[in-house]
Amino acid sequence: MSNLPISKNNGDQTIKPKNRFPNDILAVIQKDKIIGIRAGKESTHRVIGVWVVVVEGRVFIRSWSIKPRSWWRTFLEDPYGSMFLGEREIPIRAVHTRSERLKDLVSQAYQEKYHTPGSIQFVKDMSRKKSRDTTTELVPF
Repeated sequence: MSNLPISKNNGDQTIKPKNRFPNDILAVIQKDKIIGIRAGKESTHRVIGVWVVVVEGRVFIRSWSIKPRSWWRTFLEDPYGSMFLGEREIPIRAVHTRSERLKDLVSQAYQEKYHTPGSIQFVKDMSRKKSRDTTTELVPF
């Protein structure tokens, strides 16, 4: 059986795989420049704002600064946490992305979404190997 996401059309509704966000959530994520995340279900990690992109109906984030107590390192130890859209808290699981194809698409999505003069250098930095290797998919839990 393939691991590729499959959507089935059931009349007027599209049924998404369980590990995908519904379209209304994806639309908010695509529109918002920053979302809040809390890394680690059992950690005391604070809620921080991160840049987020949607690629192929999937949600991705990258770490710009890979510090010892970063959200990325926390997710390596405890992949569960929360995502915050406005006042809404959504339980998530962080999945490390290995696919070079997806990493390329995520880099492209960052370039398209964050293109202001003040963002361009951060996007370049986030497309370099160090940050690129932190590409993380957020899936609903």
